This record gives sequence, C-alpha cells and structure tokens, in this order.
Amino acid sequence: MSITPKNPSANRTKRIVCWSICSAVVIIIAVITLPYLITGSAHAAIIRIPKGAGTTQVTDTLTKYFGEKYADRTIDIFSKLESKPFLRYGAYEIEEGTSPLKAARILARGVQTPVKISINGVREFLPFADRIAAKFDFSGDDLRKALTDSTLAAKFGLTVEQFPALFLNDTYFLYWSATPEQLIEKIGENYNNFWTEERREKASALGLSPAEVMIVASITDEESNQISEKGRIGRLYINRLHKNMRLQADPTVKFALNDFSIKRITNEHLSAPGPYNTYRVAGLPPGPIRTTSKETVDAILNSSPSEDLYMCAKEDFSGFHNFASTFEEHRINAEKYRKALNERGIY
Repeated sequence: MSITPKNPSANRTKRIVCWSICSAVVIIIAVITLPYLITGSAHAAIIRIPKGAGTTQVTDTLTKYFGEKYADRTIDIFSKLESKPFLRYGAYEIEEGTSPLKAARILARGVQTPVKISINGVREFLPFADRIAAKFDFSGDDLRKALTDSTLAAKFGLTVEQFPALFLNDTYFLYWSATPEQLIEKIGENYNNFWTEERREKASALGLSPAEVMIVASITDEESNQISEKGRIGRLYINRLHKNMRLQADPTVKFALNDFSIKRITNEHLSAPGPYNTYRVAGLPPGPIRTTSKETVDAILNSSPSEDLYMCAKEDFSGFHNFASTFEEHRINAEKYRKALNERGIY
C-alpha cells in the first residue's frame, strides 16, 4: 500500500487562508461592534420617556441630546434586548462618555435616576408646586389638587391649611414618574419618622399638637436666623397662647399681606385682613407661614420654661432680640429699636 507524502506547503497555505478569514471576520465584527462599545456620549443628559412612548419618540429624544448615529446605535441594541420603550416610562441619566451599549442597558433595565428636590423655607406654598412639578411628569395643578385634598391631609393628622407642615426642610429623592400622591407619601414618611413618640409627648407637654408646633416653628423661623434664640422665641409664643394673649407676630402680618419685603410693620399693616394676621385674630394661624426645619422644632420642644411674653429686635441689628416679661420693659426695648430704625431711615 502506497502512502501519499504530506505536503507541508499545502498545509501551511490552508492555515494562512484560515487565519486570514478569521482575522477578516474579527476585523469586520470589530468595525461593526466597536462603535457600539467605545463611542461615548459627548455630554450628560436626562432622557425622559413619557407614558406610551414608542421607539420613534425615544429615538428622537436620544437624537436631540446625542446625535443621530448615537441614537440609532442605542435603539438598535435596545431592540435586540427585546425591550419595548413604552414599557420603560421614566427618566434615566446618561452620563458623559456612556457607550450606546451601556445606554441601551440603562433604558432596558428601567431603573430610573432619582430626582432630587430640596425644600428650605418655602413661603408661598401653592405657587411652589410649579417649581416642584417642573422636575416630575405631573403639572403644578395636579400637585395643587392633591395639596387641597382634605382626605389626603387627614392621613397625616393635618388640615388642608396645615399641609405645609408636612414638608419639613430637607432633601428628598423620588422618581420622575412619581404621582403627586406618591410625592406626598414620601415626604409624609419623613414627617412621620421625625415625629417620634418622644417628640409627640414633648409637644403634648407644651399643650400643642405636632401640627401646632410646626406653626409656631414657622413663625419662629421668620423671626430669627439665630438657632440659639429659636427655642426661646417659640416658647414666648407658647406662653402668650397659654395666657390667651394674641401672638401679635409681625411675620404673620407679612404673610397675610403676601409681602415679606416689608422691613418695618406700621399701624397700616396691622389692619391686614384674613385669619393669618395674629394682631387681629386670637390663637394660632390656620397653618404654617413657611416650611420649617427639624432643628427649629427640636429647639422649641427642648426649650426651657420662661416668663417671656414680649420681644423686640435688638437696636444693633445683630439679628438677635431683647426679651421681656412685662410690657413696660418691652416698651423701653421697642423704643430703642424704633430710634435705630429712624436713624437708618427705615420707614
């Protein structure tokens, strides 16, 4: 039996051809896939996908922020992941340098980027609803409707007028697709967690409900920026309540007039109509005149008993106050302050 001799040259040729084909395939695959893997977005953007959005709408949104090629590549991968854009309602952050592959995965997973909202000393609460709504997929009117829902307010032991008490000064994180009710529930959870049994007992010892403490705290925050004074100021107003004296708090007059730019309250201002003017109406106003902080509330709850019934801004404009337990002492302090105002031409 004869044996055909091996042909090294032919085998070498086959190997070269094979390697060439493999290399060509790898190159082709690389040329096709690399743009999907290494082409990063030129900048960061939040991609918002409304309810019922289809592929075309999502593509248009991606094109708007990142260009047509990037959008087409992202949607191409997106479709291969067997995901449907209209099922991914929400807002997603695409960071600078994100590849189309990673962007597609972000959209496919449907894990939204949280929206951050910060609340700090808000006075005009219902108009503020527009600023909050601008960050979500609901309108300011939608939020205002929820904030005037007495049934929803009652879930937190509040009246509609007391609703601003729920919004403690803080930072909150929610998804863009959240409803107004979900937003309120989230903020309400923070409120309920803050009002522990211990704090409720301290409020009760002062003869107040948590909501009423929040109202006192809102007035206190308008009276002073000095945290060291806030407990004493809050206690002063509580003292007046216990003695059935009108609060006569200047900030409530400004709130009633919707003008916090007033630097000096005059007799003309004191005639401001409405239930928030504590010069004309006895007791607490119906609700807070601004959102307040946990620090202010705690300062009031932990304040020491006092005989204070009057206070007046110090004549040195330091932001601190002179306190008094008698009207005569207060009259002297007030005269010092009026003189200082006149000297500075503040009328």
